[in-house]
Amino acid sequence: MPRTGYLRAFGRLIPLGALLFLFQLQAVAADEMTSTFMIGGARIDVTMDAGKCAASQAELMHWVKSAAESVTAYYSRFPVPRLSLQISCFDGSGVRHGQTFGRDGGLITISVGNKTPPAELADDWMLTHEMVHLAFPSVERNHHWIEEGLSTYVEPIARIRAGHWTARQMWMDLVRDLPKGLPKEGDAGLDNTHTWGRTYWGGALFCFVADVEIRRRTKNKKGLEDALRGILDAGGDIREDWKLEDALKAGDKATGVDVLLKQYENMKDQPVNVDLTALWKELGVESGADGFRFREDAPLAAVRRSITDGGAAMPHGAEAGARPLTIFAGRTAGRS
Repeated sequence: MPRTGYLRAFGRLIPLGALLFLFQLQAVAADEMTSTFMIGGARIDVTMDAGKCAASQAELMHWVKSAAESVTAYYSRFPVPRLSLQISCFDGSGVRHGQTFGRDGGLITISVGNKTPPAELADDWMLTHEMVHLAFPSVERNHHWIEEGLSTYVEPIARIRAGHWTARQMWMDLVRDLPKGLPKEGDAGLDNTHTWGRTYWGGALFCFVADVEIRRRTKNKKGLEDALRGILDAGGDIREDWKLEDALKAGDKATGVDVLLKQYENMKDQPVNVDLTALWKELGVESGADGFRFREDAPLAAVRRSITDGGAAMPHGAEAGARPLTIFAGRTAGRS
């Protein structure tokens, strides 16, 4: 007789709990499609609703791979060794409800409308945004601005580096959107002002100013990506809980200049206005009634170019673009 709590199956004793787990897996898999691929030294397991989206499995996988290419291009590797990505479908159009978690080695859940055409997926930013979250440690709740600000700022740059977006469009968007991150009346600094504008665009503004200053201080030899890669190389990904100050110190160590920590000390508990008009002029970004253009004779034109092309800050042996993808495995489960 089998021991209590066990059942004999396949010629061996199997715990009932494990058998129940296997049954649940099979029941779930019956309505799902799964694929796995390798990129940037990482394995990405993708699970999606079978036949519920207008986009095919191949089209959804192309979207996933484009986002993974972008993040890999910016960080020179994928942020975590293994990611589970769960794609669900809803009745409608667009991409919504992206969430990233540090549990299970790294987990992203995201929803795609069942009326979303492939062309709309190609323009999506949200999945790349969520993947950027993987590359920074989890910090205390009052520092949520750095997590969202980093993803907001890095996402378009990463997509440009991988050839999935244009520098012109990114700068046009920054000129339009960064003012949303400036402090308003009653602001008490980034750590204490939790509005949508200060969380997302205030955090992005912090990153943008730091990126320009790092490049200015290092004569354009280093950039924000060097700081973020340094944090990641020190073990600071979403699976780890860190103090924000420790992450910023690791970033400063990687660039050799004390920009991040000093800037945080200045902006954390008081409103700091950034003269964006002056910065655009220095960078050679002009936007007005007569159109949008770049001035290559501007003092920081080379800094502007290096922010998007990454030429000044690639690590030894790194490639300029995303690393090639390797398809590892894939299967489609039949519907029950």
